[in-house]
Amino acid sequence: MADDTATTIVDFRTERARYKHWKLGFDGPVATLVMDVREDGGLKPGYELKLNSYDLGVDIELYDALQRLRFEHPEVRAVVLTSGKERVFCAGANIRMLNQSSHGWKVNFCKFTNETRNAIEEATAESRQAYLCAINGPCAGGGYELALATDWIIMADDGSTTVALPEVPLLAVLPGTGGLTRLVDKRKVRRDRADFFCTLEEGIKGQRAVDWRLVDEVVPRSKLDETVKRRAAEMAARSDRPQGAKGVTLTPLARSIEGDRIAYSTVTCVIDRDRGVAEITIAGPATPPPATVEGIHAVGAGFWPLTLARELDDLILHLRANEEKIGIWVFRSTGGRDLVEAHDRALQDHAGHWLVREIRLYLKRTFKRLDVSSRSVFALIEPGSCFVGTLLELVLAADRSYMLDGVLEGDAGKPAALRLTAMNFGAYPMVNGLTRLASRFLGEPDRALDLKRRLGEDLEAAAAGEAGLVTFVPDDIDWEDEVRLGIEARAAFSPDALTGMEASLRFGGPETLESKIFSRLSAWQNWIFQRPNAVGDKGALRVYGTGQRSEFDRRRV
Repeated sequence: MADDTATTIVDFRTERARYKHWKLGFDGPVATLVMDVREDGGLKPGYELKLNSYDLGVDIELYDALQRLRFEHPEVRAVVLTSGKERVFCAGANIRMLNQSSHGWKVNFCKFTNETRNAIEEATAESRQAYLCAINGPCAGGGYELALATDWIIMADDGSTTVALPEVPLLAVLPGTGGLTRLVDKRKVRRDRADFFCTLEEGIKGQRAVDWRLVDEVVPRSKLDETVKRRAAEMAARSDRPQGAKGVTLTPLARSIEGDRIAYSTVTCVIDRDRGVAEITIAGPATPPPATVEGIHAVGAGFWPLTLARELDDLILHLRANEEKIGIWVFRSTGGRDLVEAHDRALQDHAGHWLVREIRLYLKRTFKRLDVSSRSVFALIEPGSCFVGTLLELVLAADRSYMLDGVLEGDAGKPAALRLTAMNFGAYPMVNGLTRLASRFLGEPDRALDLKRRLGEDLEAAAAGEAGLVTFVPDDIDWEDEVRLGIEARAAFSPDALTGMEASLRFGGPETLESKIFSRLSAWQNWIFQRPNAVGDKGALRVYGTGQRSEFDRRRV
């Protein structure tokens, strides 16, 4: 977070027994997720998490809880999100933590919290596990953003409980960008009312909050628990999640870090610090998938697509938080194309089963996390690779891809080939709501549809290049030089310029709630967090809580 972020590893792996800040309870089809932040439980020293304020460690636990609710508790159809503190819901992101954090940490923190709130929204929309928020005390900033991610907000009407987004008047920053976007795009709050609300330190309470669409319902504090219980039961009754099904335990994720090598069972990453490159290799499955959905359930967390999602997800988070100077991620794969296609077929054939649905959604979220990461992504397709279907999404997500035409001199193996499967045509949409193929061919929409006729076909370099699936197809004479020069040139550019360029190019086509959040996070939040009005010696974020007045440069930029 401060200058020591590079030497202190942030670990995104956790489990329920290790939670410091969240409590999970179960009552049949309804779960209760209680935020009860431990003041002395910050991820780093130097601040106290008072009033249920949070840091990255609190959100890491929340993300883990969301995953476990989806995979380990198929019987849960509705989740009540509330506070365990008396007369306070959540004061938002901890200001002292933000004050002592580096710029990169603040932006990465906002990105992860938004991704976690997106996961809540997806759970409601796709997993049919609806979220309801019970606000039992003042709810501000990131706390209200958390509430905004749920499907229904009930607030105590007691004269003191309010909702607020006070970052503009108090801190000279924005409410994580997600708060603003969800106000007007998700809850359809009128712009003039949203404008007033976002400049009001004390927030809004009671019936006015309902009238302005800031919350869905206010009830007397004495009736809050009763109303929440009734609404949660109603939401649970509308879900199609299976009653009586047995969940799948998300067993501890095995990972080793030895020097500059990070290794999981299917994902390996080697960091080249001199070049600023992370070489990431995905190993395809070693065995065919189980023949039945019961077999998939029995394998559980060992089912290759689920293992891949968990390990790649963790690696992306690890690199984003702990390796800020490694700006280029290069993806390779190794394994049998037929085995990858067989697993894709299992994901397609059993798409209606709750567990397979969750695995597909997890893969979708992981690929989206890659899309919004501020790193340059390259893909190298070489003999022995297995970029098929689900893994082909990594090639389509890359900013640039190179595919070897033929084999290298002295190599007796077969040339590399790509293979499309049904999973490339709707299972893993990007944040713009389009598949990566549709995004790739915005100017030629029929081209993406025509590729459906080539499902299961091995496309070697010339065919893949002609189909538009890869960027370059150098032969064995030019391969090493083209790849090396491409990476060296990328590493020589300004990282700031690349972040802006990549974020602007990756999400063409329609805008969605998610694409707006992340494009604005990359631009406005990134910019505002560096401005003296926020972080200068007399900036609002710096002097907050000191009794001093902030001093602003009044020029509009």
